[in-house]
Amino acid sequence: MNGAAWLPEFDLEFGNTRKILERVPFDHAEYRPHPKSYTMAELATHLAWVAHWMVPTLEMDLLDMTAPDAMGSPKACTSSEELLAFFDTGIKAARASLEAASAECLQGTWSLASHGQTHFTMPRFAVLRSFIFNHAIHHRGQLEVYLRINDVPLPALYGPSADEGKM
Repeated sequence: MNGAAWLPEFDLEFGNTRKILERVPFDHAEYRPHPKSYTMAELATHLAWVAHWMVPTLEMDLLDMTAPDAMGSPKACTSSEELLAFFDTGIKAARASLEAASAECLQGTWSLASHGQTHFTMPRFAVLRSFIFNHAIHHRGQLEVYLRINDVPLPALYGPSADEGKM
């Protein structure tokens, strides 16, 4: 299976992610449900950042997060416009990289490291599933809880939404 075969799922999942990001109320940007939790703006930015990881996953064999040229964690976005622009930039590059990925590329291994220590090595297709797709879905679910607690209506994702009167 090549990268193009993943595009329907990519479009669905990251399209759903954008629907959630569009709802983030920046007047509640500092909301956090627990002192150990991200603020809403930090969580939304982290979620928007996940798509940015696809290019290094598909085009590098190893990513050392502490290397001088590594992509560092972004500063929390401060507006909906900034958040969506950041997300859209990552999605555009991620989709192009995924579409171009060969079956051989996806079967190849990829490693994540920091400070020269390898944390894991897996086939790229497994990294796409766990480290990118599932990771985004996980944080999207967290952000949905933040939105619900703050009385922000949730969009329909996989079916009708009670908030959109379609149940």
